Amino acid sequence: MRGTRNFNSTGLVFPRGGRIRPWNSLTRFRWRAANAFVMMPCMTISTVDVSTKILPSRDEMLRAFQASDASYDGVFVTGVRTTGIFCRPSCPARKPLSRNVEFFGSAQAAMVAGYRPCKRCGPLEPAGRRPEWVERVLTRIDKNPAGRFTASELREVGVAAGRARRWFMANYGITFAAYCRGRRLTAALTAIRDGAAIDDAVFDSGYESHSGFREAFARWFGVPPGRAAVVDPILVTRIESPLGPLIAGASERGICLLEFTDRRTLEGQLETIRSRFQRAFAPGENVHVIQLRAELAEYFAGRRKAFETPLEYPGTDFQMQVWRELLRIPYGQTRSYQDLAKAVQSPDAGRAVGRANGMNRIAILIPCHRVIGKDGTPVGYAGGLWRKRWLLDHERAISRKG
Repeated sequence: MRGTRNFNSTGLVFPRGGRIRPWNSLTRFRWRAANAFVMMPCMTISTVDVSTKILPSRDEMLRAFQASDASYDGVFVTGVRTTGIFCRPSCPARKPLSRNVEFFGSAQAAMVAGYRPCKRCGPLEPAGRRPEWVERVLTRIDKNPAGRFTASELREVGVAAGRARRWFMANYGITFAAYCRGRRLTAALTAIRDGAAIDDAVFDSGYESHSGFREAFARWFGVPPGRAAVVDPILVTRIESPLGPLIAGASERGICLLEFTDRRTLEGQLETIRSRFQRAFAPGENVHVIQLRAELAEYFAGRRKAFETPLEYPGTDFQMQVWRELLRIPYGQTRSYQDLAKAVQSPDAGRAVGRANGMNRIAILIPCHRVIGKDGTPVGYAGGLWRKRWLLDHERAISRKG
């Protein structure tokens, strides 16, 4: 039954007019390349100290397991009764009959129940680690960031172009081709801002003509190469969490995006950010992302109740009014949509408040999960009601402990 409790489961910062450094190096703004997050300790669901844990419904977990959906890795593991092993949701092995599986919230719970870990998918390894094929591809790109990476070269390393496109879109908000193009253009931008001639940047970044380079640069960054000093993209990266991977975006002023990568309307949210900020996306991190990563780890471990990472969340006047009220809801408490409507002096605007709540682009930090139905039940969460229930239970459990 949906929502039942399972008690058996136990940047690249570009300062205006400033200088930047190439990929994979540190700047005085502590920017780190997009693949730096693999060096951060990954969290597993067992790090969260709560007495009970809300899992997705059995039907939802079964669909995820049968589809080998990696976005659920770290959310649950699957025990196969006929083999006595337990697997990640993304395990590529042949799927058993549905009647022969059961689900657990952690590897520890599965082992207590008598299951042993699958050797193929390695469920005891940190959840959310980038797939091995992604590591191969990124390593090859890192060796020649200004080069082109074609579909035939992807096939050479055993990767289908469609698979690469989907993974990079889900984890960076851009396709694989756009990621590679961004790397080339970022390398060119770095060179120009370090004093290189545009002529040199054109050919060093793999372009065969000035016109092609200028067109691509302007389309990506919104300004011609001659105005490289004012380029200031939104940096995007992936952050692991016990509830699945998140995509984070940061401007020079603060975090402007934090969404679960499997959110159905994620692409629309990304397009809204592009429109609001009038900037391109670029893979990378800045000081705000570094701070966010650390604070999220503390939050999920039950050691943090308030976030200090700066936020930037432009919207309509009404949306921003609603989002500011969300920030005033105390940790471990909830408000109804009607309560929120009254707080913004619009007692008859419950539906509009609900829409504004749903348009929040910064999950967890702007706590839209703390808004519930009039009857006290969790409703309307774009990241999935099971996540909303989990977050509310987590905060209530920590609050009870003082």
